[in-house]
Amino acid sequence: MANQHLDATPLTYGTGTGTILKLDDPVSFWGGIDHNGMINDVHHPQHGTYVTGRVLTMTSGRGSSSGAYCLMELLRLDLAPAAIVLCEPDGIISLGALAAAEIYDSWLPIIEITLDQFDLVTDGAEASVISQESGASLDF
Repeated sequence: MANQHLDATPLTYGTGTGTILKLDDPVSFWGGIDHNGMINDVHHPQHGTYVTGRVLTMTSGRGSSSGAYCLMELLRLDLAPAAIVLCEPDGIISLGALAAAEIYDSWLPIIEITLDQFDLVTDGAEASVISQESGASLDF
C-alpha cells in the first residue's frame, strides 16, 4: 500500500484506514451529506458518492456550524468517514469529531496537510491515517 508517506498536523486523534475519496470541492456535513453518508448536494462534483469508511480528503470544510452535529450523528451511526484530511483547520468538523469522542467514545482522526501534499494524494488509493499528540501521517 504505502508508496507515499506524508507528515501531517494532528487536529483530532485516532487511526483510520480506507480508500481515499479526494473531493474536487469542499462539502458541508450539514445539507451536503445525508444521514446515510452520501454526498447529496446536487451541485457537488461527487454528488452520489458515499463518504462512509473513506479517507475523506478536501482542501477545507464548508458550511454551517450544524455540520458538527451532522458529523457526530454519522459517527454515532457508524456511517462517518474513516478519517478526514484537510489543508486548513476546520473548527466545525473538529468539534463534531471531538464531541463524538466524548459522548460516544468514537474517535475520528482529522489531520492537516499542505496544498502541495494535497496535489500528491491519489483518489481511490488505499490509505492509512495516524493522528496522535506527537504528530500525524497519511500513507497511501
